[in-house]
Amino acid sequence: MVLDRLRRGGGGKDPKKIPDGLWVKCPGCTKTVFKRLVEERLDTCPECGHHFTMTAERRVEALMDAGSWKEIDHGLTSSDPLGFVDSKAYPARIAQSQAKTGMKDAVITGHGTMNGIKSHLGVMDFRFNGGSMGSVVGEKLTRVIEAATATKQPVVIVSSSGGARMQEGVISLMQMTKTSAALARHSEANLPYISVLTNPTMAGVMASFASLGDVIIAEPKALIGFTGARVIKNTIKQELPEGFQTSEFCMEHGQVDLIVPRQEMKSELSRILRYLAPQAVG
Repeated sequence: MVLDRLRRGGGGKDPKKIPDGLWVKCPGCTKTVFKRLVEERLDTCPECGHHFTMTAERRVEALMDAGSWKEIDHGLTSSDPLGFVDSKAYPARIAQSQAKTGMKDAVITGHGTMNGIKSHLGVMDFRFNGGSMGSVVGEKLTRVIEAATATKQPVVIVSSSGGARMQEGVISLMQMTKTSAALARHSEANLPYISVLTNPTMAGVMASFASLGDVIIAEPKALIGFTGARVIKNTIKQELPEGFQTSEFCMEHGQVDLIVPRQEMKSELSRILRYLAPQAVG
């Protein structure tokens, strides 16, 4: 009732005096919803459950126990190995993303506890240049995987990316091999890796570390794939199944193990890790 009155401008107040930023339109159900309610539900719609884009910092707070998180390799930043210029120079594009997000690059890495389970974590942020994977993303993820291996802890990586970063050319593609090799050594040490796919997880990221999890979890209705549907259709000259790049389709066809709503992600991750990494408990 209170929300209805606010939407109508009731309560004897001029609706023009309601501050901006109190409401957000849900792209899932198209309803206008109270922003605070969205935030309280970990950036999901209270009406339809649509998962909004979530910042890496918010996701770390949602997954790791309070006071346990220690970020590593915070200061790494991209160079400009190719002197790349599109609509603007690559260093200017990086500076713009840094100012927008407060991050040095498109991933946060560190370690802490998840419901008491010692874990290493990497979280990508789509706001930073489309979450693209360049040399810094690849290096930070490789380092966090190697740190998890050295300390005999599990590693969890939350992906949100459009793929490899074109401004770094072949150097960005090399990160696919580097991260995959680090995960292979982690697996050889009999340590678990859980990959969490969020909207979107595409291209070189999906073709490397995002698809290599011992357990692969996706958020509902996430876009998952290697390349865009139009490119695939034009290449193979065939009609594509409806929704073939969604979490639900991928799970139905064996590419994803679980679909877990964001509010349940921490408890589900910790439940799985208690089985796979009992040495990290406590």
